[in-house]
Amino acid sequence: MSLPVLYSFRRCPYAMRARLGLLSAGMPVELREVVLRDKPQAFLETSPTGTVPALRAGDLVIDESLDIMVWALRQSDPLGLLDMPPEGWDLIAANDGPFKAALDHTKYVTRYPDHDPEAERAKAATHLAALDRRLTGHDWLFGDRETLADLAILPFVRQFAYIDRAWFDAQPWPHLIGWLDRFLASDRFARVMPKFPQWTEGAEPVIFG
Repeated sequence: MSLPVLYSFRRCPYAMRARLGLLSAGMPVELREVVLRDKPQAFLETSPTGTVPALRAGDLVIDESLDIMVWALRQSDPLGLLDMPPEGWDLIAANDGPFKAALDHTKYVTRYPDHDPEAERAKAATHLAALDRRLTGHDWLFGDRETLADLAILPFVRQFAYIDRAWFDAQPWPHLIGWLDRFLASDRFARVMPKFPQWTEGAEPVIFG
């Protein structure tokens, strides 16, 4: 039986969280690293939007990162990541909506010339300050263990932090910064971030997870 195929891009936070979900589920996949300026035809035939991540399992195609996480974890969730309060879904929605927009407007200045990057960074900072308050007194968003919300949000906090890590570290967010740094130092992060070769038709399969 062939493994599911995941089209991925190492640094993309959406693809990163899909890999985190698959790894947490203990679900091996054939990983195909896509170079976004050189998208292979098999990837374009899998992803209706031409964006990573995209997963194909038999006739099933999933091209939303959060849906890939949930699909994998509903089959195997040894850490109980799906066991989170309903508010977790609200935090993910806020991350994927207003925060990601502010992140993009801060990071990709030439792409969004009609947005003031300092004002957009302030919007993102307001969101992160709220996460810092939530993390006060415990290691994870909902207490002493991680949930889906942590793994779905952390790749985007990482992306924002590395726009200007010195600025980020100077902010009054000790709990948020500690949360991010523990994630970056974790074995799980290391396991989803090795450099994968660009996939081409006929290449030797790369098994992930």
